[in-house]
Amino acid sequence: MTTTSVRLSLMMFLEYVIWGSWLPLLALYLGGVLRFSGSEIGWIFATQAIACILGLFVGGQMADRLMSTEKLLAVSHFVGGTAMVALAWQTSFWPFFIIMLVHQLAYVPTLSLTNSISFHHVADARNEFGRIRLWGTIGWIAASWPFVFILSGKTGAELASALASIFIVAGLASFILAAFSLTLPPTPPAKGEGDKNAPLEAIKLLAVPAFLVLFVVTFMDALVHQGYFQWTSPFLERAGLAPNWIMAAMSIGQIAEIATMAVLGLVLKQLGWRMTMAIGISAHALRFFIYALGEPLWLMVAINIVHGMCYAFFFAAVYIFVDEHFPRDSRASAQGLFNLLILGLGPFFGSLLWGRLGDAFRTPAGQVDFTRLFLAPAWLGVAAMVLLLVAFRPAAVTRSATASHELAR
Repeated sequence: MTTTSVRLSLMMFLEYVIWGSWLPLLALYLGGVLRFSGSEIGWIFATQAIACILGLFVGGQMADRLMSTEKLLAVSHFVGGTAMVALAWQTSFWPFFIIMLVHQLAYVPTLSLTNSISFHHVADARNEFGRIRLWGTIGWIAASWPFVFILSGKTGAELASALASIFIVAGLASFILAAFSLTLPPTPPAKGEGDKNAPLEAIKLLAVPAFLVLFVVTFMDALVHQGYFQWTSPFLERAGLAPNWIMAAMSIGQIAEIATMAVLGLVLKQLGWRMTMAIGISAHALRFFIYALGEPLWLMVAINIVHGMCYAFFFAAVYIFVDEHFPRDSRASAQGLFNLLILGLGPFFGSLLWGRLGDAFRTPAGQVDFTRLFLAPAWLGVAAMVLLLVAFRPAAVTRSATASHELAR
């Protein structure tokens, strides 16, 4: 492993330590400690979608045209870290919403920026990106597991204080990454390679049939993915799992993701884009079909192992595909365009859709009918997989010469 790869891996580790520190427990903190309403909690989660939309036209454009990516990463994490620390002392809705929005506006663009830095400094993205990105998964696990034990046995004020620490941990990790970003390999903007608006050029490329199909399929799969994050916690509790072990059970998927990301390059070479992505989508559908059974508990927990395939074989493969097929001067914006689907529009509309279905599918006792509910994302996943297999026909490209040229700069 080269020195550059080690630095990029550490960058990914810290990037996802930040997110993994607060996201799994945010809803519990907002509802259980701050007593926010469901609507207020929904709007706070919606800040991610707002940031994705604005980030497409700000973060990607700046990286493509105006500022070195590693410097933009440092500034973004300093601002995001400051906002995270401030959240630990907020107790009312509007200050919390505004400060969370500031954090998301700073943080969300860095998800595509870290991808762009990695792709810029590796010679073979198919083989090397998966091994670098898996350190992000390790960072998520490292951040989330300790809270299972930190929260164990705590109630009242002790629990509230322990939950508030998620923001302090995320803020400290942000400051560390802000400083570390300045040591990353220089990644200059591509401002000498054209005068067109990069975000608009990325959108124009959707006129290519393969890109358009992938765009639609990515949106469909992002809807399915949001159903997992929105309903798995209450479902596992209903199935009989102790609340303090729910996050640990869900992290089984992230652990499996490490192995899946490690073999992603090999799978892409053996099976190609279409079949690799189809496996990722089918894993999503399979999990929801299993969830619809409702029991036994061990199977409901164990099926989360497919989460590695859900992410690596589809979403990570999409990022690599974009890097190989989009022109260099619009590549960061193209990554942001697909991040808009995966982290913005998919979760936003998915939250509304699965929330409405959760209200519509009720038992006579007033509880969510998870069997009927989970069949909806399961069949939506099947539809996305069929569309991909039938209509996605990407043209072959050769990146080796281009990559070698860029690395020599």
